[in-house]
Amino acid sequence: MLKSLWRDEAGVILSAELVLIGTILILGMIVGLVELQCSIVAELSDLSSAFGNLDQSYQVSGFASYKSSGKTKARTHGASYSDVADTCDCDANMSIVCTDPGETAK
Repeated sequence: MLKSLWRDEAGVILSAELVLIGTILILGMIVGLVELQCSIVAELSDLSSAFGNLDQSYQVSGFASYKSSGKTKARTHGASYSDVADTCDCDANMSIVCTDPGETAK
């Protein structure tokens, strides 16, 4: 009984088959991780471009309140700020590591 069980090869997976299956799985994971890295870089590039396109300029007008006698009761002064473009805004000089034409040509 033990000898027949020892010689039975039904359902045996050889080590060469395991190496082949493992190699295919690892290569597939590497390709998948490279594509994941490429898409993450593209999304972060889009995010940085969106941050670069934000215009932070603002303008607040002042106001004044007068008493019935014509004197000033309260007054606030206005404020303004003008945002200028930085040298690296809108990723015009940024190159993406992916060679996908849809990602490099925007």
